[in-house]
Amino acid sequence: MALSLKEIQAKLLEQQARKDRSKGGTFTGDNSIYPFWNNPEGSSATLRFLPDGDDTNDFFWVERLIIKIPFPGVKGQNDARPVEVQVPCMDMWKPGSCPIAAETRPWWKDPSLEDMARRYWRKKSYVFQGFVTQNPNKDDQTPENPIRRFIINPSVFDAIKAILMRQDLENSPTDYQSGRDFYLSKTTKGGYANYSSSSWSMKERALSSDELHAIDTYGLFTLSSFLPKKPDDAHLAAIMEMFAASVQEELYDADKWGQYYRPNGMRFDSAAGPSGDDADLSPAPVVKAAVKPVTSATIMDRVAPKSAPRDEDVPWNAPAPRSAAPVQDKPKLSSPDDILAAIRARKAGNQS
Repeated sequence: MALSLKEIQAKLLEQQARKDRSKGGTFTGDNSIYPFWNNPEGSSATLRFLPDGDDTNDFFWVERLIIKIPFPGVKGQNDARPVEVQVPCMDMWKPGSCPIAAETRPWWKDPSLEDMARRYWRKKSYVFQGFVTQNPNKDDQTPENPIRRFIINPSVFDAIKAILMRQDLENSPTDYQSGRDFYLSKTTKGGYANYSSSSWSMKERALSSDELHAIDTYGLFTLSSFLPKKPDDAHLAAIMEMFAASVQEELYDADKWGQYYRPNGMRFDSAAGPSGDDADLSPAPVVKAAVKPVTSATIMDRVAPKSAPRDEDVPWNAPAPRSAAPVQDKPKLSSPDDILAAIRARKAGNQS
């Protein structure tokens, strides 16, 4: 017996949802990441978090550690403007294994190097999924799959985690029948967005029939699929080369590193996939690039305390601009040891 049109549509929708999940979570065809940082000041969004599709995860989030490597521009571009390349921090897989973190950690003890240390310190965020049940952002459109991703910074995460420490909490906030909504409230403090007034609902709420239908139709995402891929030896070498070039204020070289990591804030002429906040930081083909202006929205790392290294609360769509300095030819480095030696030599020169 032939399927009806609605049955065919339902099957195709289910197949597409499975395909999106199997791609490792790129899901780039819509606005699945909820840009809460664009919400109006003084507003509150209501979120309902969902469990991880991976039932081996004890939590309903995964942690992501990213290092932003800034460059004064792109090699070969006449109108050079600052760009950033986001690379995964190796500490995400094995604490204490990140060579950039190991190299910059001692810089915090030298006041002359604190700004440099802060520039390359890892940025921590957390990936959640769930529904936006009340959205104050009139320009944001709910995608066909209403299960959205949330890139949460540490300050908001602290508010989310607080309820889990309560001894009187009987049910998980993500429970389908006895869970709770989360109110993500945006205010301003010191000229920057502040979410410290965010809180959990005092009442439990069962998921609606529409929400349950969405879960049944699309399924839950495996949150770890939205983490960067672990760098192999070649990718790690490229990261260290970019790190050394950045410290020496060289331009980003697409011919050399474009096959490994792409700059955040760049537009590519081919369908190379996502870049920047929603990228999985996977290898990308070498393509001709055109530079877009780097925005300077809310940049929280500019006001980070200078007393010690910390995981900074920065919106993922707001890279910190750097002034483009004249670039001089510098010796090319061929190995991680050479790279670290060059950086240490520069540091010693600054101290003299």
